[in-house]
Amino acid sequence: QIQLVESGGGLVQPGGSLRLSCAASGSIFNIYPMGWSRQAPGKQREMVATISTGGSTNYADSVKGRFTISRDNAKNTMYLQMNSLKPEDTAVYRCYLDRSGRGADFADWGQGTQVTVSS
Repeated sequence: QIQLVESGGGLVQPGGSLRLSCAASGSIFNIYPMGWSRQAPGKQREMVATISTGGSTNYADSVKGRFTISRDNAKNTMYLQMNSLKPEDTAVYRCYLDRSGRGADFADWGQGTQVTVSS
């Protein structure tokens, strides 16, 4: 019943910025933990950023200080602001909504949006 759609990906130069959006629709009755992951070709999926029901955030060391996760509860939309982008940030970025509270492995996921950082 829940649908998540990512948008905002694309091609950007190193040092540039990009903002990803994750729009949720369906039977959403509360605030839930949410987050973003990414996966580059030939690499394991990496958790990039999370935000708790109380608004606490966590970031992977590789993006800390450059990325910011946020949400707009009224719009059921989550964002990932990405600054000072590097080529190693190139990946498919996916968002999740953890309605069960059991973690990302049991969450609802979007299909992803491609981010490519290249000169």
